[in-house]
Amino acid sequence: MQINNVKGTHDIIGEEANGFAYIENLLKQISELFAYNEVRPPVIEHSELFVRSVGEASDVVRKEMYTFNDKANRSITLRPEFTAGIIRLLVQNKTLLTNELPYKAYYCGPVFRYERPQLGRYRQFNQFGVEAVGFDSPEIDVEVIALAYTMLQSLNLEKVVLKINTLGDEQSRTAYKEALKKYFEPYLSDMCDDCQSRYDLNPLRILDCKVPTDRDLVKDAPRMKDFLSEKAQSRFEYVLALLDSLEIPYQVDDTLVRGLDYYSETVFEFHYISKGGNNYGAIGAGGHYDKLVKELDGPDVAGVGFSFGIERLFSVLKDDDLLRYILNDYLDYYVMPLGLAAREMALTVATELRLAGFRTDLCFEEAKLNSMFKRAERKMAKFAVIIGEDEINRREVIIKNLETKQQKTVALDKLVETINSDLGEYCEDCSCE
Repeated sequence: MQINNVKGTHDIIGEEANGFAYIENLLKQISELFAYNEVRPPVIEHSELFVRSVGEASDVVRKEMYTFNDKANRSITLRPEFTAGIIRLLVQNKTLLTNELPYKAYYCGPVFRYERPQLGRYRQFNQFGVEAVGFDSPEIDVEVIALAYTMLQSLNLEKVVLKINTLGDEQSRTAYKEALKKYFEPYLSDMCDDCQSRYDLNPLRILDCKVPTDRDLVKDAPRMKDFLSEKAQSRFEYVLALLDSLEIPYQVDDTLVRGLDYYSETVFEFHYISKGGNNYGAIGAGGHYDKLVKELDGPDVAGVGFSFGIERLFSVLKDDDLLRYILNDYLDYYVMPLGLAAREMALTVATELRLAGFRTDLCFEEAKLNSMFKRAERKMAKFAVIIGEDEINRREVIIKNLETKQQKTVALDKLVETINSDLGEYCEDCSCE
């Protein structure tokens, strides 16, 4: 019987693998421009880490974690999100005590949630994100938002909508939670089971319910903005002013609460509708947190971060035809040896081209010249490198531009030097520059 992939997972190959690599590399480069450093926490963590950080009221902990007991009967969980693991890493390695703050980290890798598989949503998926930990200021919150916005702009996504809200400080949230409980209490028995549990654990989570009847109740629920302390209100207004100064457009959405319990103060999401009208909803999100580091036995410091789903970004970019020149496999050079005697030289030439930074392949089997040209065309090679008996004897190669059909003989000991100096001549009327 054939063994297939596990339900809710998918194989990333071909154009999707090329697209993922392009997206991830671009996001890494931009993160490093903002002075972020890469960290790589393990895929498995002690289950307690996520229960303490993400929150018992969250759907992630209550429904979606992949949790098992290992051979020593310890409860282990495949990470459902990165932030808790990043904070654990920083606390355990005393990074926040030995480095200048905020410590800026970026990450990339798979996460696991036991959700109902559907179009574009998997049980194993990939996230890229950042965390700035160890210092509390509205400016850092805005820098993180600006970083995320810069990434989306660099991916050529137009008309990204930044939705932003504040969950206030602890004083604000305490007052707001009491108001929500008072509002929802008369309707509680008619609400979904999840919301009945959220009512006691964290009534803010009710605002994120997707059940239509409960959504109708949420429309008339109290709003956070009416319970903000003066300090929290002032901070949020300053965050918005900073966004204005950076000319980053936004919409204040006072129903936005995010799905994880550790958030406080500024929370945000990036929404997108493709050029064809497909509404992707939130393609990235994040927020500020005050107590998470201390909750995980670290110092009493704040942090802020965000994450993007790589699968979601890939779908958006492909939908808007923004990966046209990225997804296709192509070659700079296809080396074509004519006969067995030319293969050794062909391998030497291919290696030299690769070391010079050119994407190169060669024909390993006996084939006629016309057949090799057809292979070069299928591989979307820009140039063919032809090596026959005469070329071996003269220590030369023939380089042919496969678009213009122009060709040139080049001495083997000056191959890369000649290519680099005469590249414009080879590329005349082509689009490889």
